[in-house]
Amino acid sequence: MATRSKQPDTTDLSVWQVMNIPMSSPDITQEEIDAVTDVLTTRWLALGPKLDQFESRFARYIGARYGIGVNSGTSGLHLAMIAAEAGAGDEVITPSFSFIASANCVLYERATPIFVDIDPKTGNMDPAAFEAAITERTKAVIPVHVFGQPPDMDPILEIARRHNLVVIEDACEAIGAEYKGRSAGTMSDAAVFAFYPNKQITTGEGGMVVTSRDDWDVLFRSLRNQGRDVFDGWLNHTRLGYNYRMDEMSAAMGLVQLTRIEELLAKRAQVAAWYNERIDTISGVDKPYIAPTTTKMSWFVYVVRFDPKIDRNRMLGYLKDVGVPSRPYFTPIHLQPFYQDMGWKRGDLPNTERAGDTYLALPFSSVMTREQVEYVCYQIQMGIETIG
Repeated sequence: MATRSKQPDTTDLSVWQVMNIPMSSPDITQEEIDAVTDVLTTRWLALGPKLDQFESRFARYIGARYGIGVNSGTSGLHLAMIAAEAGAGDEVITPSFSFIASANCVLYERATPIFVDIDPKTGNMDPAAFEAAITERTKAVIPVHVFGQPPDMDPILEIARRHNLVVIEDACEAIGAEYKGRSAGTMSDAAVFAFYPNKQITTGEGGMVVTSRDDWDVLFRSLRNQGRDVFDGWLNHTRLGYNYRMDEMSAAMGLVQLTRIEELLAKRAQVAAWYNERIDTISGVDKPYIAPTTTKMSWFVYVVRFDPKIDRNRMLGYLKDVGVPSRPYFTPIHLQPFYQDMGWKRGDLPNTERAGDTYLALPFSSVMTREQVEYVCYQIQMGIETIG
């Protein structure tokens, strides 16, 4: 990182030289390093005691009966679609404003993802749009907790109950979030969390499925381990399964991260507060909207919205030139090339497309400093003045 010629002065940030700020960074201590190293001295590198401990402690933290460790959030979503018995001829409703795995998992089972529009304030699924999309072929719904904020779950759950639909929470971005005092991951048949390095806690690669259903716990454990059931002998497989196991090194790292979860969430909330304070002073840029139903925000990324008069893509290029990485968040799934080949097109989901055109994710992590936040916001202000 470049240095500055004098101490921070928020009234004259032009004295700063260009900083090279990472888009995100994991928050790793010596304890995580030691935990992973210790595993390497044992005979257990897969399906061992660390995974058992991580699964049980994670489930306890969320408030679910069972946790099933997998090698990614995407794998967990796939297993949830199998448990929901989604298949050819079935439809699964989900927002397009999400990471692509929220829809790809439906295609893995040859079901059809049906995209619905979002609440323009939160970026989350619009319950009215969800209900309007239900047909006799609808099998399940995947509400996504976008950016670490749960959608308005009560109406979604009520609609799903009336239509006898399976509910799978895509909580990959929302560990620790709460909706009306209820934990993300406890309001559905099953929920999926992810631990990629930019997440609130990380295992490098990895994910966790949580459920309180006894039958689904057994099914998930079989599916993630090549279809072996509890009483299957060596190399005997009851059903078609997958190699979706979480390894012991990842689980050991996750155990330590989980002990630090409240610290990590608090640090991210502090960075978000610094951003909120500065973004409030910049005309033409809106900070993230937190719904009154969100009793605890779990900050995954920090995404601002630009006035349509400001060219978001030009801003992205300007920020890159001054050492500030940023990302369009999200490019709508229905506008990805192979989904357009299925018939989706621009104009189908106006709120989603407007968000895709105007939202920008800024550098964000629990190790980010106030000085870096000030620099990012200063450059946004300079960018607005430069590109108009």
